Amino acid sequence: MTDGYYSSKKTDDICEDVCGQASRVGLTMSRLRCMLRGFDLKTLFFVFVFIPVFIFGIYLHGQKISYFLRPLWESPPKPFIKIPHYYHENVTMERLCKLHGWGIRESPRRVFDAVLFSTEEDILTIRWKELYPFITQFVLLESNSTFTGLPKPLFFASNRHKFKFVEPRLTYGMIGGRFKKGENPFVEEAYQRVALDQLLRIAGIEDDDLLIMSDVDEIPSAHTINLLRWCDDIPPILHLQLRNYLYSFEYYVDNNSWRASVHQYKSGKTRYAHYRQTDLLFSDAGWHCSFCFRYIRDFIFKMKAYSHYDRVRFSHYLNPKRIQDVICKGADLFDMLPEEYTFKEIIGKMGPVPHSYSAVHLPAYLLNNSEKYKYLLPGNCRREGG
Repeated sequence: MTDGYYSSKKTDDICEDVCGQASRVGLTMSRLRCMLRGFDLKTLFFVFVFIPVFIFGIYLHGQKISYFLRPLWESPPKPFIKIPHYYHENVTMERLCKLHGWGIRESPRRVFDAVLFSTEEDILTIRWKELYPFITQFVLLESNSTFTGLPKPLFFASNRHKFKFVEPRLTYGMIGGRFKKGENPFVEEAYQRVALDQLLRIAGIEDDDLLIMSDVDEIPSAHTINLLRWCDDIPPILHLQLRNYLYSFEYYVDNNSWRASVHQYKSGKTRYAHYRQTDLLFSDAGWHCSFCFRYIRDFIFKMKAYSHYDRVRFSHYLNPKRIQDVICKGADLFDMLPEEYTFKEIIGKMGPVPHSYSAVHLPAYLLNNSEKYKYLLPGNCRREGG
């Protein structure tokens, strides 16, 4: 109050008195020091160091944290009913069928093997050579699009001459991609599987024929398919328990692969799918060799092309040198924790997959052509860069 006049204009006098700033030059610093006067060193450290580091850590490792805490927010699926699998080359088919509680047929069923093909030329060869004696018709569909909508060459069409051994029994189809950017890749995958249903009808499949539904790298053993085509009264749908391998048959992961299945075909009912369709699981029925490629470029292509492309969170994941190092260590390409439902299983599988030095009970064609496919056998982790 001066000479009867009142002013409500705010000033910095209080801060100047408290902080010792009397000049206009120090006005900004004065305000800042006054703001921080009520905070101690621990609070400042928490705000300016801990919180930013925490946010950055979530950005880098959020996916790992989510997978590790999975047992808290997701219950395990219903366990399968496992069917024992009996086999020995010196036991008659009649006896083997009886051991499983099944009868024996007068003649074997016809068998159709149907796959969606991307780039897995070597694995497809091993698969078809393994199953060749017992397959009535090989059915293959490929697209000029990946599941993620990327353009893709027709690899099988370009290399069809390498598969002359199945030509008389081959039904081949090509489907054009829809190239819808930003769409969930599982939609494109489902679209291609529906097209495979149509191709099977073109191939001449009929009721009671056996249909193998599995990805190219999910390989049923020949004796498993031979058993199922000869035995009577088998379940109409069976999932196949396959031995899980990563990068080659050197890295044995577990025996939890179950998506492959065998169906007694029913017109109007059987649909080609890659999800759980029954509770029955036929034990020890083959091999699943995931990311088993000869060339580094094929690893990169699949990482960008398959339905789980969102796992490539950083561009350096696609670095060829990094990929080669990961393969030889048996580590995870996407730097992820195991996809399990209990803390015990997650912790038990953390870290690289142990090396295995056993090549017993692998596909016969692989062992008979070991020089050509040595990269798939123990002790040969180096890949070709082309």
